[in-house]
Amino acid sequence: MTDSHHTSDGRPRPPEGDWLGTPFLRFERHGSIAHCVVDRPERRNALTGAMYFGIRYAIDHVNADDSLAGLLITGTGDVFIPGGDLGADPVDDWGGPGYLSMDNTPFDAVRRSRKPVVCAVNGLTQGGGMLIAMLADIAVASEHATFRAPELFRGIADTGYATYLPAQIGPARAKDMLFTGRVVDAAQALDWGIVTRVVAHDELMAEATDALEWCCRCAPDAYGEVKRIIGDVYGHYDKMTMEKSLAGPEPVEGFTAFKERRNPNWVAEDIRTDGRL
Repeated sequence: MTDSHHTSDGRPRPPEGDWLGTPFLRFERHGSIAHCVVDRPERRNALTGAMYFGIRYAIDHVNADDSLAGLLITGTGDVFIPGGDLGADPVDDWGGPGYLSMDNTPFDAVRRSRKPVVCAVNGLTQGGGMLIAMLADIAVASEHATFRAPELFRGIADTGYATYLPAQIGPARAKDMLFTGRVVDAAQALDWGIVTRVVAHDELMAEATDALEWCCRCAPDAYGEVKRIIGDVYGHYDKMTMEKSLAGPEPVEGFTAFKERRNPNWVAEDIRTDGRL
């Protein structure tokens, strides 16, 4: 197969230029502003490994392009980003970093981007999607957006969340979200500081674009220095423990239970729920 998405030997094509290495991400140029649009409606925008890396690549691409001043990340339909695709289908695997590898994910790239990164959170946001929104320079949410961090129900000792979420919303609220998997609506996310603005859904892109444009009007060197110092408030997550957890047996059972729409086997029978957690 030879097309814009594949090499001459039929393999998915790695990122290059404005091509982000997957047909499920779009890189759009709107003057000096770039958009990274997550567009995989058939899987509710769940991220493959190539998509995770593609978001990271988009940030690096903007930082390296003198004609671009900042990046806006958003989703399609009623979903922003729900995190990784637990089916792990290699539909767009071009042979890059492994699925859910910490070298693959865009979280540090969002946090450390020299140029501004703003998220327009258009709907359901979970897992890696919520981390991307939290670590962005500004996160503007639709009134319909919801937020959840279900990693512990999937068997993942997510040390990124254990580090970043308490710094952002406080230890008590972080424990409530991580240990109960509760869904937080847009108004509560604003009150807690997960996002900084909530607007009517139809106004989302205009508000997020305005916020990004104001960020891009700052002196770039001064902006980067202040952003770096603010970002240091988050501290450093334990990458070794995270990777050890991902290679262990609990994520295997957690992912399997999710796909089979049941509780994992570590849940005692008398407190199991119907369906997946």
